[in-house]
Amino acid sequence: MNCRPLAFLISLPFALIASVLSIIGAIVFIIGVVVTCICPCCICCALLPTLAVSLLKLPVDVVLWFLDFIPC
Repeated sequence: MNCRPLAFLISLPFALIASVLSIIGAIVFIIGVVVTCICPCCICCALLPTLAVSLLKLPVDVVLWFLDFIPC
């Protein structure tokens, strides 16, 4: 259990970068939802919100990956 705080500290810079990507994901989500409402027949517009949600989950996934990566 002593190495878990170290893994958390190591993951913070990557989580910060992922947080920026998460903000971009929120913007893409809003644009994707608006475009999907305007033109629901376009399949690529339906994939934009799905991509954006995965970008929104990215900071948490990065921190959890680092916590699981370092063995104790």
